[in-house]
Amino acid sequence: MIKKWFAIINDHRISLYDRMFRIVTVICMFALVLILPMGRSIWNILVLAVSLVAMGLIVKFSIQRGRIQAGATAISVLLLLMFPISFFTAGGFYSGVPEWFIFCFIYVCITLHGRRMTVFFILCMVETLLCYGFAFYFPGLVAQNTQQASFFDSAFSVVMVGMLTSVLLMFLNKMYQEENKLSQQQKKEIEELNRAENHFFSSMSHEIRTPINTIIGLNEIILRGDVPEDVAENARNIQGASKMLLTLINDTLDLSKIKSGKMEIVNVSYETGALFSEIVNMIWIKAREKGLEFKLNVDSSIPSMLCGDEVRIKQILINLLNNAVKYTSEGSVTLSVRCERRSLNQVRVWYSVEDTGMGMKKENIPYIFNAFRRVDEEKNRYIEGTGLGLSIVQQLVEMMGGQISVNSVYTKGSTFIVMLDQDIVDEKELGTFTLASRIKGREGELYHQSFEAPDAHILVVDDNDMNLMVVSKLLSETKIQIDTARSGGECLKLTQNHHYDCILMDHLMPEMDGIQCLHALRAQPVGLCQDVPVIALTANAGSDNQLLYRKEGFSGYLAKPVSGALLEAAVLSVLPKELVVLSEEASQADIEKGILIFEQVKRRSIMVTTDSVCDLPGSLRKKFGIPVCPYYVCTDDGRFLDEQELKSDELLLHIAQGRKGYSQAPEVEDYERFFAEKLTEAQNIIHISMAKHVSEGYQNACEAAKSFENVTVIDSGHLSSSMGLIVLCAAYMAEHHAAKEEIVEAIKRMNRFISSAFIINNTHMLRQSGRISKKVQVLCDSLLLHPVLVLKKSRMVVGGMKMGGFYRAAKSYIKRTLLDTRNIDRRILFITYSGMDEKKLQYIRKLVQQYCPFERVYMQKASSAIASNCGPGSFGLLFMRRDDSTASFFHVAEQNQAE
Repeated sequence: MIKKWFAIINDHRISLYDRMFRIVTVICMFALVLILPMGRSIWNILVLAVSLVAMGLIVKFSIQRGRIQAGATAISVLLLLMFPISFFTAGGFYSGVPEWFIFCFIYVCITLHGRRMTVFFILCMVETLLCYGFAFYFPGLVAQNTQQASFFDSAFSVVMVGMLTSVLLMFLNKMYQEENKLSQQQKKEIEELNRAENHFFSSMSHEIRTPINTIIGLNEIILRGDVPEDVAENARNIQGASKMLLTLINDTLDLSKIKSGKMEIVNVSYETGALFSEIVNMIWIKAREKGLEFKLNVDSSIPSMLCGDEVRIKQILINLLNNAVKYTSEGSVTLSVRCERRSLNQVRVWYSVEDTGMGMKKENIPYIFNAFRRVDEEKNRYIEGTGLGLSIVQQLVEMMGGQISVNSVYTKGSTFIVMLDQDIVDEKELGTFTLASRIKGREGELYHQSFEAPDAHILVVDDNDMNLMVVSKLLSETKIQIDTARSGGECLKLTQNHHYDCILMDHLMPEMDGIQCLHALRAQPVGLCQDVPVIALTANAGSDNQLLYRKEGFSGYLAKPVSGALLEAAVLSVLPKELVVLSEEASQADIEKGILIFEQVKRRSIMVTTDSVCDLPGSLRKKFGIPVCPYYVCTDDGRFLDEQELKSDELLLHIAQGRKGYSQAPEVEDYERFFAEKLTEAQNIIHISMAKHVSEGYQNACEAAKSFENVTVIDSGHLSSSMGLIVLCAAYMAEHHAAKEEIVEAIKRMNRFISSAFIINNTHMLRQSGRISKKVQVLCDSLLLHPVLVLKKSRMVVGGMKMGGFYRAAKSYIKRTLLDTRNIDRRILFITYSGMDEKKLQYIRKLVQQYCPFERVYMQKASSAIASNCGPGSFGLLFMRRDDSTASFFHVAEQNQAE
């Protein structure tokens, strides 16, 4: 019996609630057995015995009929009726019964749920208070106990309640641990299953793309030749079927990525005209082949350049337009684009795809975005497709923060409307955009190579012989000299003895993959191709891989299957111009857009980067090649990039009108994109951030750096131009080939010699940013107090207070800051200010030269992110204390003109 009970308790197939009910009720029944001896009367013992039997019957029937909640409620009622009787008959609070009231509370909390638990918990409290109250005011109701019996009952009850409660908690704790262990195991199994599924889809995509690349490539060679019309027609059909298969693969892979959470939205700047042109060129021919009219209506006021995920927007519109063409047998398909200004730097764009096809029944509309669901299956059974397209469209729109809706009348047609918010990059309007001006008719055109380069020599690396043959044939008309390698090892052998102008590299190869081969190629001690551009030509498709190849140092990325035009465009973009002769029929402007070529820059050994809040003059940043990751400035009109989209004067004017403005550190994703982009230009990055306790920038940058092996993030301990001094020193050392460890050590040492103090003219901005309370602000304004903020151990602290008007406070601050002139390095000083007129600036500069003349003084306007915290009229004197070990870079700074 006991073994059976323990087996049930440990059986995970039985619900956790059911098992908890069994445990708590059994322990409660055991408690009743222990209470029985306390009864000094036959009635007391009888009540307890009857309660025990009733409880057993309730448990049996509630478990048999699956009514656990009802059984727990009945037992709770029984306990509420039984305990008052036991209380008064056993001696009241001079007995051991009060301790057992605890069990009533425990039972209610564990076995009941929701409102029922709350009600019974309150009843327990009320009943306990009433029992004590009646026992106190009406002692005649309570049976009298001897002192010896009272002490014994009380001691016995305390021990037994403690023991039973401990046993109960041990049981429950064990059950929760087992459930948690089971949950973790199931979670691990699900994750492994998801990884296996993702690996399967990725492998499937790669493996299927490889033979499709061969089919499409060789088929294109057939179409290039002078072949009979029936052969050409068959070849075009093969081409169409191959592209349809490729679309199905892409849809399946995208759906898998979305479900696993690995689909990323990558926002970039793009030309709206180019986007619409590409879409038109892909759709209008399909529409014409079906005898449909293709109409295009584009709002002329839409900005010429926007920021968003161009690839996904194109995927959404092409999917909707393909569906419209597919389900329309006669009439027209219309793409309409309308935009509306949302804020200073944002527009809301509506994309509308309308057709005159069969439409949808009202009852089917709620299901059209379900994966693998095709409405009106009987009528649509001859139409190709998996039913994934609209599901992917909806999820992509939602990932971009947009909305999609559909209006449809059965047999009359459908209209899909997509709404997306996009940031403005160039406010210049697109102007008139017509279908006639954008269509590039290509039907019937003969193939012409875009260029010839007989003196150029390239290497193609791929483990698949068919892929090597396809690339060689597709480039044969360009007269390029082509060598092939079937592995990474063979590639490295060839590059030891031959110089190539370009290398096309597959990624997924056995023994040594493309990325490993690229790194070995760059580090090859006697190699002839260490700086040769390498383009990833791979079936490992997807927008997330673009970031991978950029980070690893590839010069470009091209996904298989590849057309001859795109392959020629890729090679042309990286070949030395003196080796290339463009053909008359195809100029470079006519080359299709379908390849991502990364900017070609010679990679530095170490690059020093920082944030936009470093407040350095543009001439110095340019001199030392210091890229900055912009902070954000958030206002009532939206979020803007520090200094790129919003200047400090504009922000202060905005705040002067009584509106909000505050700074925000770049997010982890921003730093990841920034580091990935800069790693195409340098082997290692040292990123110097603002003081870690002042902003989240340091923590976010550190989190982003975990994705890269060669990014080091350092806390400068300072901000604004005092942080800029450290950045200048590090950049100078990097330019003069100092080792990374030397630069890091110098930065940490230099931190102690930087003087970083600011005087705040008005504390309104400090209160708005949460750095001081309203009471402190009111006190400062009332007494004309100006706090002096000092950076110590990466924290901003108040280093003193100056009293009076601006000129008096400024003089006191300058005199105090420049007091110890013997320890000041006088070669360079930054006077970094916010919202100050020329008169005040000249006053400050004159005072500085009076107390401590510097050789070079930079009047530096604070960035908008810094200004949003210090407010107008604030400034700081930022310089170095004497430290000969880090002063060598100043002679370069002295050559620049003050800004």
